[in-house]
Amino acid sequence: MADLFDQNLTKDQPLAERLRPVDFSGFYGQEAIIGPGAILRRAIEQDDIPSIIFWGPPGCGKTTLARIIARQTRSVFVQLSAVAGSVKQVREIIVQARERKKFKRQRTILFVDEIHRFSKAQQDAFLPVVEDGTLILIGATTENPSFEVISPLLSRSRVFVLKPLEPSAIAQILRSALKSDKYLQAKQFKLADGVIDYLSQMSSGDARTALNAMELTINTTKPDKNGTITIDKKTVSASLQKSHLLYDRAGEEHYNIISALHKSLRGSDANAGLYWLARMLEAGEDPLYVARRLVRFASEDIGLADPQALVQAVNAYQACHFIGLPECNVILAQAVVYLARASKSNKLYTAYQKVQKDIMELPNYPVPLHLRNAPTSLMKDLNYGKDYKYNPDYDEDVVQDYLPEELLGRQYLEDQ
Repeated sequence: MADLFDQNLTKDQPLAERLRPVDFSGFYGQEAIIGPGAILRRAIEQDDIPSIIFWGPPGCGKTTLARIIARQTRSVFVQLSAVAGSVKQVREIIVQARERKKFKRQRTILFVDEIHRFSKAQQDAFLPVVEDGTLILIGATTENPSFEVISPLLSRSRVFVLKPLEPSAIAQILRSALKSDKYLQAKQFKLADGVIDYLSQMSSGDARTALNAMELTINTTKPDKNGTITIDKKTVSASLQKSHLLYDRAGEEHYNIISALHKSLRGSDANAGLYWLARMLEAGEDPLYVARRLVRFASEDIGLADPQALVQAVNAYQACHFIGLPECNVILAQAVVYLARASKSNKLYTAYQKVQKDIMELPNYPVPLHLRNAPTSLMKDLNYGKDYKYNPDYDEDVVQDYLPEELLGRQYLEDQ
């Protein structure tokens, strides 16, 4: 196993870095895109890769795949982090790539980690050199490239989606680490039953989280009187803390989870609603953001089917504003359960959509004369407000029109 990894790395580097495989024999997970016979696997082995965008969550193997490419390609491989990289560095790399191609007939592969951190203007710099083949670009991103990578660059690249690693793959990676890493092997430790399976499940598909939690646990657990370090679920759990909660307040997972909450409430599933609420709050989401979404839901999906839903949601927002986290979590839970159990109606929502459509597609019809405001004598002389029937003056139902003549008979709101 030891030859699957770079044994020249030092113990000062994190275990996840030391355990990056040097070829496919040590790479676990993502078989759908790099398994034997897969198109990406063939392209890498034939050293004939196109420009690529790797999209996937943290710890799923994006950088590791790039490192495997670096070891297998005959091209010059250059790595750049968009977090620390500058436009000047990009320009220098492009100049060197052009000279390399012109004078040595050698290709350049540029790996840009966190490519979504580059602005749209910075990404534009890659277009001409990717277009003419001067540079093969490999970008890695945790964000949806449809939103974070410019369309012209996407059209010139192949997007490969990497999924969160399955627990079985993470378990393989952990076992490899325990057998292969010389620094861990130098320690005297034993694992309680189920520790690897527990850590594999709780790391949410992130191999880096699992490896670093394992290393931290081994390094910080006191040995017994015989000098043996015992690793159990309790010690591993303390090392994980909140790191296994996959949630990015500015990224796609943020919108995925609020969408799941909204749809769970629409489906009247209070248990699922509580789960998605807790996923956000425990990961540090602003409770007022959640409360605002609940206020919207109360009218959009419940409306007049239960007018108290809006009262509950607004009160929850105000209460969260007063006391904040962590005390307001139960307040939001109350609102979520109420909204899930309430009768549902989207008639207000669809009615307003119909109105919007008419306003956008039809002329701005004038207000009928009898409905117009008449504060001056001139306006009264022009028949503003003439023949308007003041409803409280009548005991019987008043018959008069309130829409423009061109829209008479329009029914926006269906009967409740």
